[in-house]
Amino acid sequence: MAYSDELWQEAKRKCRLNAEDIALAKRLGLHPKSLIKNIPNKSQQWKAPVKVWIHEIDAERQKKSEQKQRRKEQMKKSSESGGK
Repeated sequence: MAYSDELWQEAKRKCRLNAEDIALAKRLGLHPKSLIKNIPNKSQQWKAPVKVWIHEIDAERQKKSEQKQRRKEQMKKSSESGGK
């Protein structure tokens, strides 16, 4: 489901995000409502701001992707050396 530009603009305003952050959230598959829901309340000081949260999710996914790529390369090298 594609979300309207109005919802994204509302999330951008309420979460204090810029255009790059919104593009990153879209690329990560996040919904504007989920961004708004994750705005920390005053009693939730342990919760990171939405901007930080989005960047943490991206960093975590990139790390997992790099690990997966390294494992593939290791498997490829071990299969090449084992076959000789």
